Amino acid sequence: MNDMLGNKNLQDDRLIIFGRYPVPEQTKTRLIPDLGQTGAAELQRQLTEKAIATARAFTQGRGIDLDFHFEGGNTKKMFQWLGSGIIFSQQESGDLGERMHAAFFKAFKSNLQRVVLVGTDIPGLSIDLLHKAFESMTMHDVVMGPATDGGYWLIGMKRPFNLFQNIDWGTENVFAQTIALTKKEGLRVCLLDPLTDIDTKEDLKKLSSDFIHKKPYISIIIPTLNEEDIIESTIHRAQNRDAEIIVVDGGSTDSTVARAARTGAQVVTVSGGRANQQNRGAELAAGRVLLFLHADTYLPEGYIEHIFEAMMDPMTATGAFRFKTDFKNPFMKAIEFVTNIRSIYFKMPYGDQGLFIRKSLFESVGGFSDILIMEDFEFIRRIKKKGKIITLPVSVITSGRRWLSLGLLKTTIINQIVIAAYFMGVSPARIALWYQNKKRDNYDYNKN
Repeated sequence: MNDMLGNKNLQDDRLIIFGRYPVPEQTKTRLIPDLGQTGAAELQRQLTEKAIATARAFTQGRGIDLDFHFEGGNTKKMFQWLGSGIIFSQQESGDLGERMHAAFFKAFKSNLQRVVLVGTDIPGLSIDLLHKAFESMTMHDVVMGPATDGGYWLIGMKRPFNLFQNIDWGTENVFAQTIALTKKEGLRVCLLDPLTDIDTKEDLKKLSSDFIHKKPYISIIIPTLNEEDIIESTIHRAQNRDAEIIVVDGGSTDSTVARAARTGAQVVTVSGGRANQQNRGAELAAGRVLLFLHADTYLPEGYIEHIFEAMMDPMTATGAFRFKTDFKNPFMKAIEFVTNIRSIYFKMPYGDQGLFIRKSLFESVGGFSDILIMEDFEFIRRIKKKGKIITLPVSVITSGRRWLSLGLLKTTIINQIVIAAYFMGVSPARIALWYQNKKRDNYDYNKN
């Protein structure tokens, strides 16, 4: 068993919380048809954080340990997600009864006086109810909180009674069978108010709107300008039930808009450069997380799960994928290597890596600055002050067409000149004009 104690000494009493580390497709599986894989995991995250906040507020200053027994993930991930002041323990193997029995046995082995166990799926959990649970054991042997589905949401003891054998776990008989065991043992039982735990579609109706987010988890925003050759394949690679795709076109003169629309993506047209396009897409977005994707960049398989995992760390401000192109060339491989070093170790990913950020944070910093070039570079420099910059362990695949058009060496030199000019204080408008002229000169040269 793997434990971590976050700056806290053991006390006389303990509050145990049973829960799991949220992972899309593996969490709240009965709710996936209604909320989607990521939506169900997001609900688990919210419910757990509310339970922990309530438990923290109750245990503070009361001489009560807070012990989270988890499934999934690991101690490092749990600590990163929920922070210090909590004992983190992996649940033992076996059915629910065997795991709860092991948790109580371990607690009483530490000479604790009163132990209460509660789940994470109880939005009605309150400080007052937890106070009643512990206080009731002054006069009672056992305290239970019946659940509306026939189970129970809380159980507490002041001695290690075995009330977990011969129970039909997951059925409406759990509470009645447990009460029968307490009567057989002659135990004094205090019952708390019935509460609802959230497991089924019917339970969702009892939740406040703060918990329910049936909208897509991610909004993918793709700025375009004359991308008819690639936009459909980019969209198809990104399509997912838990994502919406918003194409923001900057005035294409080819069939980009029509081709994007026939994929089912939302398509709007705005004036201005890429920064303005991306900001407009963010305004329209319904997702909790925004993903800014270039039209010539393919997302990797399972990209939502990777982003969800990164966002489990509340300190993550923004992130991106590793950089890779479809251009098979030794010099290009060197460019990819250097780019990923810059992104991973110097925390400076660029837009062609697929930048993602919580919508709330994006709005709080004012989005992308309305400049004609290097809006991603300037944005990352600002967002660094807000938290961690994460580079995911999987790569997007970006088209090598820009390097093919201008040449590998020339493209690299131009990119470095642009960055140097920015740091020297040259206005983005002048940099953009110079950059466009260089591209046009190369186009004219190739024509001749």
